[in-house]
Amino acid sequence: MALWGGRFSQAADTRFKQFNDSLRFDYRLAEQDIVGSIAWSKALTSVGVLTEEEQQALELALNELKLAVMEDPEQILQSDAEDIHSWVEQQLIARVGDLGKKLHTGRSRNDQVATDLKLWCKQQSQQLLLLLDKLQNTLVNVAREHQTTVLPGYTHLQRAQPVTFAHWCLAYVEMFERDYSRLQDAMDRFDTCPLGSGALAGTAYAIDREALAHSLGFQRATRNSLDSVSDRDHVMELMSVASVSMLHLSRMAEDLIFYNSGESNFIELADTVTSGSSLMPQKKNPDALELIRGKVGRVYGAMSGMMMTVKALPLAYNKDMQEDKEGLFDALDSWADCMEMAALCFEGIKVNRERTLEAAMQGYSNATELADYLVAKGIPFREAHHIVGVAVVEAIHQGCALEELSLEVMKGFSEVIDNDVYPILTIESCLEKRCALGGVAPQQVEYAIDQAGKRLEKRYSPTVKVRNARLTDLDAIEGMVAYWSGLGENLPRKRNELVRDIGSFSVSEHQGEVTGCGSLYVYDSGLAEIRSLGIEAGWQGQGQGRAIVEHILEQAQQMAIKKVIVLTRVPEFFMKMHFIPTSKTLLPEKVMKDCERCPRQLACDEVALEINLEELRGNHSQVA
Repeated sequence: MALWGGRFSQAADTRFKQFNDSLRFDYRLAEQDIVGSIAWSKALTSVGVLTEEEQQALELALNELKLAVMEDPEQILQSDAEDIHSWVEQQLIARVGDLGKKLHTGRSRNDQVATDLKLWCKQQSQQLLLLLDKLQNTLVNVAREHQTTVLPGYTHLQRAQPVTFAHWCLAYVEMFERDYSRLQDAMDRFDTCPLGSGALAGTAYAIDREALAHSLGFQRATRNSLDSVSDRDHVMELMSVASVSMLHLSRMAEDLIFYNSGESNFIELADTVTSGSSLMPQKKNPDALELIRGKVGRVYGAMSGMMMTVKALPLAYNKDMQEDKEGLFDALDSWADCMEMAALCFEGIKVNRERTLEAAMQGYSNATELADYLVAKGIPFREAHHIVGVAVVEAIHQGCALEELSLEVMKGFSEVIDNDVYPILTIESCLEKRCALGGVAPQQVEYAIDQAGKRLEKRYSPTVKVRNARLTDLDAIEGMVAYWSGLGENLPRKRNELVRDIGSFSVSEHQGEVTGCGSLYVYDSGLAEIRSLGIEAGWQGQGQGRAIVEHILEQAQQMAIKKVIVLTRVPEFFMKMHFIPTSKTLLPEKVMKDCERCPRQLACDEVALEINLEELRGNHSQVA
């Protein structure tokens, strides 16, 4: 059933329905739509539209729906619903009846889809940052291996001056550094929550939109309802960042394709990223790189298409905006795939050092050194430039390199030339003389690699940093606790509780930003429980949760706690860290009493696990 049928006396033409419906692509927003709906149910409760019991029933049903979606997202496509919002509402009504029809009170699909899309962009952008980081780290590692690998530098695709393969790698590190910065800036700008803006004029209910924004992990609420529902700047900005970065990826791919060619023979790509010819058995084609180069067009096209769609739209929402998602999804998917493939292309790459050195020594790439030599002897640069040009012509005529011309011939170009010219014309001298910051001199390249490594290490390290929580972390912890309790994964915690228990919390962080949290709640009799474990959206799967649990267990060991328990819906996560299943009936009554606050208490599917720290201590001492 459509969400808008009351005004109409005839059913929509099936051809219009197919043309109008968006479920085939916006099903990717299912989790975000459910998360936003849970937050909205709590907002409606705060203004008396829903009772606590109604909200808990809705939250339970929405969480069950979210689990089903996570297990099989493509089940949604079997529906004939108009869009993901219709599908979620239909599923909710099927679970809780007429109560499900109350959830849309005060909310429009306009602010709903704007919120869903921003939530998706926040999570996707974090993954894109990690891929950019991985690619830069790969390039820095390759640069370290090839600091002494001489490579011809080019202008106009003609050999110009010698560089090193390391210096070439670092050039792209800088490009991707700018991409990283642009993406961070974009993320900061779109970290605002449109929910509560209604169709265009705001909601008629006195909802605290700042609290609503924080509960969904946004920095703040949007400030204008008209702008909130019609704004797609974040879509275009992300496409723009993707387009510029794809340009960089394409340039790098083109360089490598050229280096990999039989004419250059500078590198050989691994078999894992190349393919063969159906006719010519000798071929080994750089298909991965060519596809990176080729996919740039579709990303550019998506950005151009979106800008053309929005350029003349009146305020506020128009159906044209439905065209935002397919292009965005495809552009960011393509960008992510290309970054991953680019990093893979450097695995197993072989650089033909002899060939690159040979090529660098050809093409009179040391001509500038001869000109600088003449300038040092007092000859004006313009005159020195002319003299060297004549010398190059003579070397070409004789079929030899500049440094192979005899001193007698050299003096014919200028009397100031002497035997000391020959050391100046070596490849080593050419490199060493470019000693200013950013140059190709060995010491400068080594410095650049060191600095790039430090920047990347400061930005992100595979080793997760975990520390004890501070009061300044309170807002971040509150946001994560609210987010995960909204999904039914944790118990809700009031702010005054968090303030009181801040000393029991541990947090993971990245560049000073809190990315995860967890607490150790101590009972009597040497028992403790891990509570409020949650990771910031976008940081899942990066080792944050495991690092926090390990830190908490280490604290428990130091406190001589005998046993740590946990109630969880993801037991396999904890079992990998030596937790074992236990019966809830064996848990102390005060542990189970806390479940009275849980919205899932009547349909609890949590598993009880425990880890015996005394046994672990005993095992460790026996090993020692």
